[in-house]
Amino acid sequence: MPLTSSTLAPSRTFLPLPLLIAVFCVLWSSAFAAAKLALQDCPPLILLTVRFALAGGIMLALAWAVDGKPNMRRRDVAALILCGALNNAIYLGLNWTALTFTSSAYSAVLVSCNPLLVALLAGPLLGEKLNLMKWAGLALGVVGVVIVLRSRLEGGHEDAFGTLLIALGVVSLASGTLAFKYLKPQGGVWTGNAIQCLAGAAIMLPVALSLESFADVRLTPGLLGGLAYLVVGVSIGGYGLWFYLLTRSSATAASSLHFLMPPLGLFFGWLLLGEPIPPLDIIGIVPIALGIWLVTKPAGAQGSIEAPSAPPTNS
Repeated sequence: MPLTSSTLAPSRTFLPLPLLIAVFCVLWSSAFAAAKLALQDCPPLILLTVRFALAGGIMLALAWAVDGKPNMRRRDVAALILCGALNNAIYLGLNWTALTFTSSAYSAVLVSCNPLLVALLAGPLLGEKLNLMKWAGLALGVVGVVIVLRSRLEGGHEDAFGTLLIALGVVSLASGTLAFKYLKPQGGVWTGNAIQCLAGAAIMLPVALSLESFADVRLTPGLLGGLAYLVVGVSIGGYGLWFYLLTRSSATAASSLHFLMPPLGLFFGWLLLGEPIPPLDIIGIVPIALGIWLVTKPAGAQGSIEAPSAPPTNS
């Protein structure tokens, strides 16, 4: 795919916007439970390094097949390496380490706070503005997240250090989102994702080798199945959709989709891991869902997610 004038050029698609959003949210939110399942048989940083290397290699091959030989400037490669460090190595490194002693649903809820940081920083860094309706939506989302968090923390079921790791990971993810929109690296989506994954693997490898041991890896069906899903479904499918959405919307609007993650994260934690769902978690989903609708509702302003008059064709 030839270079565009600004950001990574998305592949053309005729799929409806709601379907794209739904697929992205399912892939992204299910990753927490899938990762925790695989982490039962492999240390987190080793598993991440293997995941990044496999996903990056596959996407690099897809990039050559779909986009042709990449023709990128050094600045674009450097920008993608930075985004790979923030979005992959740091964000997932911290979160997967936390997942070894926190629940997958708890991680999903905390990561959904990402739009708040993006909204606060996108104004001064990117010139993106939020109207009153969207601020109200973000506030409602926060209320729902607080309700869910309170139900989890009151009984002392979650680890404070794990909470700190997840929070730092969210800061890194928000920074990666803003860096991608600010630096505007050129090139195809597959090439961009491949560089970010390979950068994550290169950064993570020495850390994994120094802190973890391959003797702790057990090649079980759960590990192999979880790794396959994380590579194909999440790193390739989920991140491909994520950056596709980023190229077609504002950073705040795209990040606001994370407010769908708490209910889905709770569901997949229950379905795959048998994690209990307290009643307050269910109550917290209501303001979260309303917040999503307000934040993503088209306002006709540039930088928001647009909804054409016919069934939406792109995000």
